[in-house]
Amino acid sequence: MTRYLVTSALPYANGLIHFGHVVGAYLPADVYVRTLRMQGEDVRFICGTDEYGVAIAIGAEQQGIDYTSYVAHWREEIKSLFDRLAIEFDVWSGTSVCPYHEEMSLEFFRRLREGGYLLYLEGDQLYCPRDEMFLADRYVEGQCHECGFEAARGDECPRCGAWLDPLAIIEPRCKVCGTSPEKRHTGHWHLDLEKLRDERIGPWFRDGRWKPNVEAFVERLLDEVRARPITRDMRWGIPVPPEEIGGQEGKVLYVWFDAPIGYISFTREWAQQVGRPDAWKDYWQSPDTRLVHFIGKDNIPFHCLVFPSMLHGAKQDYVLPWQVPANEFYNLQGRKFNKGAGWTIPLEPFFESYDAETARFYLLASSPETADSEWRWEEFQRHANLLADKIGNLVTRVLRLTSRTFEDRIPPAHEAHVAELDQLILGGCGEVADPAESVCAFRFRRAAEQLLGNAEVANRFVDRTEPWALRKTDPERAASALRTACEWLAWMARWMAPFMPRKAQSLWAMLGQAGAVAEEPWPGIPEPGSWRCLETGQPLGEVAGLFAKIEDAAVQREIADLEARAAQG
Repeated sequence: MTRYLVTSALPYANGLIHFGHVVGAYLPADVYVRTLRMQGEDVRFICGTDEYGVAIAIGAEQQGIDYTSYVAHWREEIKSLFDRLAIEFDVWSGTSVCPYHEEMSLEFFRRLREGGYLLYLEGDQLYCPRDEMFLADRYVEGQCHECGFEAARGDECPRCGAWLDPLAIIEPRCKVCGTSPEKRHTGHWHLDLEKLRDERIGPWFRDGRWKPNVEAFVERLLDEVRARPITRDMRWGIPVPPEEIGGQEGKVLYVWFDAPIGYISFTREWAQQVGRPDAWKDYWQSPDTRLVHFIGKDNIPFHCLVFPSMLHGAKQDYVLPWQVPANEFYNLQGRKFNKGAGWTIPLEPFFESYDAETARFYLLASSPETADSEWRWEEFQRHANLLADKIGNLVTRVLRLTSRTFEDRIPPAHEAHVAELDQLILGGCGEVADPAESVCAFRFRRAAEQLLGNAEVANRFVDRTEPWALRKTDPERAASALRTACEWLAWMARWMAPFMPRKAQSLWAMLGQAGAVAEEPWPGIPEPGSWRCLETGQPLGEVAGLFAKIEDAAVQREIADLEARAAQG
């Protein structure tokens, strides 16, 4: 039996994430998981915060609080955002609090070392004398030695994509304080990626079927692969016992090494929570599992090369990724999200003014699947108004007319009209698509378009049958037309459930249906003779508007506020 294990990149517990992160790794995964569940698949959705590393240590010290309190705050803040957006995980944990994480991370270290996949290399490393610490790669910045980009990171150039050696960065500086670092001698354990590539990971990747942007990115990486350090001289991390490394003290696991192991330790935590302690092995050590990592493109190297190498090198029959639907970058009004520069969307005021489900839909409709895309306030308005016109207006005009005409109940569909009306709505009002097909192909923009297209089918049907006029001239035909439209709304509620789960539930309740719409089977595409599911005489629920329109003045105000924040930033 096929199982799906879906992960989203662990958000770093050092600040609140923004909509660019949400649409890159979390919202698409949530829609994918919800769709699979309605299709009857066995699926688990795993996430939590990445809680070690230099940035967290410095952030906590600057605030004068302990590391655990610092990451706990951000763990809860990030989870709160996911709750606002109805992004739901089977388990939500953190790498510093998961009861199995340190144990499993050190086990990976031991197994890789014993298998001959680690190298101990001595050499110079950049050290910040002001902060009195060795600098992790990402805390070095300067000029890229490959393309000359002035704001390259110590591990990778965001312009040309090359993996960089921080010692080769031109005019390096400490990202924390801006000081020019000095070289100091130290030694660290490194993951022998070249050996792991040649032994298993290179052929495995080239045999897979990946998104074009992922395939192109990794093919270049495979040619440039080199050993990567997995220990650091840091204050905050998983300590490596001195007896494991020849008596050396003060070494911790590099945060990039232990973070992806969180996917496994969190799954084990979930298994314990549900009372089946060994169930995590069914998902991580079974060939029937399809492991799917949702990430942004900056995480492609770790999820398509480094973590698969770790999984293979541990020799514990761990499954390798089945798909890595990495997204490109998501920007804001033509520029990158930048909280420090004021170029962002403050989320608390946003949720006070706008609907979270509408935001879900717009983010999906504008997602950066194969190329960078962006949030534009004008486009958010357009999509909000499309939802109000195509779905919200459809719901209220059908259900309010039905309520007034048939005493708040689902009317009958008279046998003399069923075949004709089925033919009209299923074949004469536009193409009907199954959004799940696009979701399962990781084409979320197309799925959003298909959802609106299916709503437009019903709008055309209502316009052509004119039940408001028929109720005076042919009440039975009016009943059949409105019943057909109500049946379509029941399909819309199920189609909507992965995309806008709360709106879908509201519509399901308006139709008088009991239970959770998310627990209904996925409907697919309606077929003549078998697609109708409502009961004649079923009382309707309270009918209310689903979506609010956004006025031009609101958009102009948001853009002006954005530009004002940036000017002050």
